[in-house]
Amino acid sequence: MTVDALTDVAGVRVGHATRTGDGWLTGTTVVLAPEGGAVAAVDVRGGGPGTKETDALDPRNVVQKVEAIVLTGGSAYGLDAATGVMAWLEEQGRGVRVGADPTHVVPVVPAACVFDLGRGGDFRARPDAAVGRAAVEAAAASAPGERVREGGVGAGTGAAVGPLKGGVGSASVVLGSGITVAALVVANAAGAVLDPETGVLYGELFQGRVDYPQAHVHDAACRRLAEAAAKNAAPLLNTTLAVVATDADLSKAQAQKLAGTAHDGIARAVRPVHLLNDGDTVFTLATGQRALDAEHPLALNELLAAGADMVTRAIVRAVRAAESVRGPGGEWPSYGELYGGG
Repeated sequence: MTVDALTDVAGVRVGHATRTGDGWLTGTTVVLAPEGGAVAAVDVRGGGPGTKETDALDPRNVVQKVEAIVLTGGSAYGLDAATGVMAWLEEQGRGVRVGADPTHVVPVVPAACVFDLGRGGDFRARPDAAVGRAAVEAAAASAPGERVREGGVGAGTGAAVGPLKGGVGSASVVLGSGITVAALVVANAAGAVLDPETGVLYGELFQGRVDYPQAHVHDAACRRLAEAAAKNAAPLLNTTLAVVATDADLSKAQAQKLAGTAHDGIARAVRPVHLLNDGDTVFTLATGQRALDAEHPLALNELLAAGADMVTRAIVRAVRAAESVRGPGGEWPSYGELYGGG
């Protein structure tokens, strides 16, 4: 049984730590690989990224596998959440062995952040090592294949897409080969996710499942979004983050190619993307449980296409799952409030 989420890749777990109230509107999400790690790669295309340990994922470099990936709010300050994840992994003896003693490990924990500073009202309320530890502990405590919570949780707690509330979303597919490809996103884009002429989500236009809102509903939504935008600080520093996971046996170079093509999924659902004030970053994890067809040198193509598709679907689900936020830091209506569920 699948749950249409990143956790459909066997052994991959997701944990959120969410902080709201008293000036907080932020959090951290941890993707925990199976014990022993997974092959990982990254592709950064935004002009203003906030990242940690991405150089270690270059196929030319020595690290082959990682135990966890951190997605966090708090802009560059929030990258401190990865320290808490590293500490937890060290306690479990999980990381790159650097000596004969099995406790002598250095966990390599790639991380990327979104900008949500001040959205809860307090600019200094941002994730730290304790929040990161809470997120990885939540991941470790989750059941195999557990459904991933979506919307305003974890790194998506303070996320916004323009004047609209953003959040976390996830999606998966099992290919004809039996290989699973899945994605988890944090939608926090400076660009728009909906067509200004109709109110339809761009990602749903791509998917071909479109229910056009009535004109009077769209007109009211536009007025509501304009009112909310006037109350908020301009979204100058925003980012879409994604983790694409698969149970395929990939090299680091193949995983990096998958990360690169997965950015197409962002471009289908958000317009514009990859600007100088975006930090758009896609990580990949490959657990190596299923071999690609060695007789077909282009077998990777099916995964490349699926990765982009899952990112698009995950962005749609993030926006659909988000709930409106009104507080001292601003006001972000949800797509569901403006246009109804579905």
